[in-house]
Amino acid sequence: MRYSFGIAAFAALATAAPTETVKEVAARAPAAACSTAVKVAAGSNIFSGRTLHANSAYASEISTAMASVTDESIKTKAAAVAKVGSFLWIDTISRVPIVATMLAETPCTDVLGLVIYDLPGRDCAAKASNGELKSGELSRYKSEYIDPIVAAIKAAPNVAVALIIEPDSLPNLVTNANLTTCQASKTDYQDGVAYALKQLNLPNVAMYIDAGHGGWLGWDANLQPGADMLTKVYKAAGSPKQVMGIATNVAGWNAWDQKPGEFSTATDAKYNKCQDEKRYINAFNPLLKKGGMPNKAIIDTGRNGVTGLRKEWGNWCNVNGAGFGVRPTTTTNDPLVDAFVWVKPGGESDGTSDTSANRYDSFCGKEEAYKPSPEAGQWNEPYFEMLLKNAVPAF
Repeated sequence: MRYSFGIAAFAALATAAPTETVKEVAARAPAAACSTAVKVAAGSNIFSGRTLHANSAYASEISTAMASVTDESIKTKAAAVAKVGSFLWIDTISRVPIVATMLAETPCTDVLGLVIYDLPGRDCAAKASNGELKSGELSRYKSEYIDPIVAAIKAAPNVAVALIIEPDSLPNLVTNANLTTCQASKTDYQDGVAYALKQLNLPNVAMYIDAGHGGWLGWDANLQPGADMLTKVYKAAGSPKQVMGIATNVAGWNAWDQKPGEFSTATDAKYNKCQDEKRYINAFNPLLKKGGMPNKAIIDTGRNGVTGLRKEWGNWCNVNGAGFGVRPTTTTNDPLVDAFVWVKPGGESDGTSDTSANRYDSFCGKEEAYKPSPEAGQWNEPYFEMLLKNAVPAF
């Protein structure tokens, strides 16, 4: 797919909702109460001096899956993965109550990572991760989804919380404006993200707005329109001070720093100088700053341990041969990047490979997509074991 003319019609990209149903979570004792309220200063790094919390929801998924595994080496490595901090996706209204549970288990030394992900008409350019709310149901998004999350975080002022705001929403408005589904979602996306930013602007919170990745908004024709879209919504929210910048490569596969680049030999490479996330951040983020928005970033390295597996940037679904990437850290060697983090829970499917399924997306049937794969959010044990086997660095 080419992206060289005008604003790219990037209909392929999607971030599959990791969890479509509320699952049993093994009880974990509440953390000892922190004695002081967390105050995250504007422009500061919430991860500095803190560890991304290894939440019990993901650990429980891994533990349940390992009950049927007999290979002790896999079990040992899986137990190590469960101890790695990762973000938890709040992707349905019914899942909102888990926020309070996760806040209660997060110790003072940690940052609880949550993904806000339930806009009306969610993922307007992909079928695999469409959400529960229809376009036009913004009032439900506000009152039944955002407001209860705000209440839960307000009730836990002594816990540090990092939020990634609505993956795929604003980038889709930049590159997929030609799709009727995205046209129908435009107002809800912009107003919904602005509402989330304004209401979640709490002292103990750091927010990062999703900004796609270098193979999406990194094209020459998309950089400025992408920055303009994000700054527009940020300002519509009242320029909330707890917005620190952006999140990139969410549920993605792009390398952080790879020379000359995964698609540097493609015939259209001259139209995209952002051949890795480092180059993307350093091209995109100055545009945010120029537009009046904070421009720090966090990068999802959860599944980018192996590159060179895709034929195109836009092939997003269950990439075969992938491996876990760099563990969460603030050692990024780039002043624009607060941290490398794990956002997509490795082992949860991006989408089904069953062509007869209602939510089947053709990108989950691509040559490089792992098969068979279950519905988005469902556990795929062979895929998890592949991520373990191919992890860089190794477990």
